[in-house]
Amino acid sequence: MNDQPVAPSPEDTALDADAPLDEAEGNDRYFLCVVDSSKECRNAIYFAACRASRTGGRLALLFMMEPAEFQHWMSVEEKMREEAREEAEDFLQQYASQVQEWTGEMPTLYVREGKPSETILALIEEEPRISILVLGAGTEKKGPGPLVSSIGGKMSGKFPIPITIVPGHLTFEQIDMLT
Repeated sequence: MNDQPVAPSPEDTALDADAPLDEAEGNDRYFLCVVDSSKECRNAIYFAACRASRTGGRLALLFMMEPAEFQHWMSVEEKMREEAREEAEDFLQQYASQVQEWTGEMPTLYVREGKPSETILALIEEEPRISILVLGAGTEKKGPGPLVSSIGGKMSGKFPIPITIVPGHLTFEQIDMLT
């Protein structure tokens, strides 16, 4: 599996996982958002984009794919993985375009496969300029969501960077006032 960041488009400058992030620009702080299709995700990305823009930071978006479980035929498993990665890249492109509208800058994009908390920790360890994790909390009766419950709850005291949890019920106007 290729764990390199996904280039937003050929004309945009893509970053290798091993390349330094924006040394020339001096943007040392990256806000990392985990991307999915939830409403609270959009709020978390908007919050992170506003904070990054107002504090001279940058935004990184991470889409996590579940590990492939179909292992009967390797060629079928690889085809399924490729299709899932293409869908992830398309999904990230949509958010990247929105972030560019909000901030004027393209975010760094990552697609990773694995268990969510382990995947996030590995990326943070690998990329030391990621200094804040921003998650959206769901508003459903069943709780804030599995990622927020895991990272914001059980792991929060052991997590290597600050975690910002954005309530899913906030409006963009309320987020603007907070950032």
